[in-house]
Amino acid sequence: MMHWDRLINDKRLGLEDYHDPKSGSRSDFQRDFDRLVFSSPFRRLQNKTQVFPLPGSIFVHNRLTHSMEVASVGRSLANEISRELRLKYRDEPWCDKLEAMGEIVSAACLAHDLGNPPFGHSGEKAISTFFSEGAGAEIRNELTEAQWADLINFEGNANSFRLLTHQFKGRRKGGFAMTYSMLASVVKYPYESRLAGGKSKFGFFSTEIDTFKRIAEELGLEMRNDAGCGAVSYARHPLVYIVEAADDICYQVMDIEDAHKLRVVGTDEVIRLFLGFFDEEKRRHMIDVMDKVEDPNEKIGYLRSCVIGTLVKQCARTFVDNEPAILAGEFEGSLLDNIALHEREGYRRCSALAWDKIYRASDVVDVELAGNRIITFLMEKLIHAVRYPELNYSSLLLSKVPEQYDIEAPTLFGKIQAVLDHISGMTDVYALDLYRKLYGMSLPAV
Repeated sequence: MMHWDRLINDKRLGLEDYHDPKSGSRSDFQRDFDRLVFSSPFRRLQNKTQVFPLPGSIFVHNRLTHSMEVASVGRSLANEISRELRLKYRDEPWCDKLEAMGEIVSAACLAHDLGNPPFGHSGEKAISTFFSEGAGAEIRNELTEAQWADLINFEGNANSFRLLTHQFKGRRKGGFAMTYSMLASVVKYPYESRLAGGKSKFGFFSTEIDTFKRIAEELGLEMRNDAGCGAVSYARHPLVYIVEAADDICYQVMDIEDAHKLRVVGTDEVIRLFLGFFDEEKRRHMIDVMDKVEDPNEKIGYLRSCVIGTLVKQCARTFVDNEPAILAGEFEGSLLDNIALHEREGYRRCSALAWDKIYRASDVVDVELAGNRIITFLMEKLIHAVRYPELNYSSLLLSKVPEQYDIEAPTLFGKIQAVLDHISGMTDVYALDLYRKLYGMSLPAV
């Protein structure tokens, strides 16, 4: 059984010897949030695709705006849960620790997409299939089973944990030096890549296993004994469920709003879809409110806020009702999988529409096709360069790689990770520009 007294811990990775539990004007969890906001990887999210192509005349979400909205929803959800739990545990000496839930969750929400490569989820797929189906397959026999599993299941969530914790060249120990609780709250799948399964989901690369184990042991996360093959697996930190719910609510609801703005989905269809979350009395009130405005986008924005509000309340109730099972590591599924039937059916209809009309939309598929081609090309060139650095072309190409990435690592896997660190940190625009330059399609002005 996990315990809140251990689960909420402001010790910082890499700065354990300097840990000072005394509070200042800002809590350490608030410092996590602020540190992320001012970081370069977070700023780069503004030029990474969420779903639709980055804006032309109509602004749609990118990874940065998505992460900020997730942080807002996550904070609200966590604060609602915290209020309930503080009443439940009001006689416990550690009860005040629960007030930090909103700060921890909002920081974790900001960080949850930091490791995603350019071009949305298609970027992850392009990297993994480069090894499982493409030119990278030839190095299979030069790597361990765990290393190979890391590559063919490349996962943005695991890469976020690496970005936050890895000591890159010239950087400080502990990476971002975030708090233990915040780092654990980012890891949606707390097991290694050998347990990734058919969905290619896992939480940390083989190079970060020891780091996660240290965090898990400090926080008292439940270790799984049924992993097999000696693989590392833990129960989720309870706050992961809140981060996951905030992410799922935002991407599902906001993707539909974006699709409406781009006229992929009609106004009447979205109104029917969003009203479907509510009972008859609430729907009549919402229709009355919408009748007072003429702008279709304003109507959809109002409905979107109502849907998010009801899903937040439902997820908070589900978390509190199932808290014993969550702390025991026995809770099944996500919070959204376990909300009341009426709201769950509303969310299911949103998901079905998104798959039918949004994620297969022509513009979205075009981004996936272009992103796959660009990333595959960059992978081919850079991995060949780190394997054969003595070649003239390799030397020229590697001179363009930022110094923080260890392209001269002593092992082949270390060199490949340096390539993945570089490519996954690129924005869509930078990746496209580099692709054009390497293809000879773009030259600097003379």
